[in-house]
Amino acid sequence: MDCPLCASSSTLFSKDKVRSFFRCSHCDLIFVPKNEHLNAADEKKEYDQHQNGPEDLKYREFLSQVLVPLQKYLTPEMKGLDFGSGPGPTLNVILKEKGFSIQCYDPYYANDPKLLEKQYDFVTCTEVVEHFSCPKKSWKLLTSLVKKGGYLAIMTLFSDLQTKESFPAWWYKNNKTHIAFYSLKTLKWIAKQMNLELLYSDNRTALFIHK
Repeated sequence: MDCPLCASSSTLFSKDKVRSFFRCSHCDLIFVPKNEHLNAADEKKEYDQHQNGPEDLKYREFLSQVLVPLQKYLTPEMKGLDFGSGPGPTLNVILKEKGFSIQCYDPYYANDPKLLEKQYDFVTCTEVVEHFSCPKKSWKLLTSLVKKGGYLAIMTLFSDLQTKESFPAWWYKNNKTHIAFYSLKTLKWIAKQMNLELLYSDNRTALFIHK
């Protein structure tokens, strides 16, 4: 099985009653093969069930994690894009409350292709990259949206702590729309290939600058 991010060979890492998970020997991406992905209609049905929104204080607190590394680099004149804002856009509301200008793009809920023809001082992408069915293509798109010297902030749950033994019990992989899982090694590979520099990472967030 070829890795959808770097095209290197991958081997079966884990398998449950529903899906298979392969792990790339080169970039360390863990992924579900394409023939086991949900179709677009079923994927949207899953997203439609999300009840989160800006009035949900716990959800606001959850999303604010990505602002911890990003906010110290932002200045009021910067313009941003929240990529994959979902059915209840919230991070844009938080940023606007802090005085920043930000627009939302989502392939299902805010599909304005013109927004993808521009570049931004910063791009946020929270709980999105794990849904990428074509990671190489999607990461290239993300990078193309960021101006040189601009920032890309992502949020997902990284796979560094997962071993072959622990992975079957990892709750994060049970979401049927989660099909790509990243480790620090994966992030460093992405940074090298996409002309990014990894400024910060923890177990849930990562911040890049576009060199």
